[in-house]
Amino acid sequence: MPQELLQPFWYVLHTKSRFENVVNDGLYKKSFEVFNPKIKVKSKRRDRRVMIKVPLFPGYVFVKTDLNHSEYLEILKTAGVVRFIGNTSGPIPVMDKEIGSLKIMTETEEQVVTGTRFKKGDSVVVVSGPFAGVTGYFMQYRGQGRVVVDIEALGQFAAVNVNEEDLEPVPPILL
Repeated sequence: MPQELLQPFWYVLHTKSRFENVVNDGLYKKSFEVFNPKIKVKSKRRDRRVMIKVPLFPGYVFVKTDLNHSEYLEILKTAGVVRFIGNTSGPIPVMDKEIGSLKIMTETEEQVVTGTRFKKGDSVVVVSGPFAGVTGYFMQYRGQGRVVVDIEALGQFAAVNVNEEDLEPVPPILL
């Protein structure tokens, strides 16, 4: 395919864990158009609660490229990049209107709620609050950061409402 026929599209890059900013900065320095959508959330630090900006999609960054061979390799050589997201046919482009929508969402001061952190039946442990140390099974989201956790004791179940920020998944090794 002649190079002049290649059109730039947005693509999703999978990054190393917590390398979104490194990848964003590295690609920006290489003159690529990059988008690392961030949202404001309450910090989970125990000593204070402040609003911090975190990636909307942890582990992923968007890059606009025409996927010519040299750009493709230059992107993959960037520190922190793992791979392009796609299928056996290659990277899958993301539509401009979807990127535009994400930009509008992340530029507002309104709270953005993303996909679910837990699925029904996931083993969880309460790490802070009045139920700290209790393990159970995630049941459902109740809204406004509240979740229902089923706790088995003496062969019976009891459900409690806790803040989602007080839960952590039980590491597989402890199951």
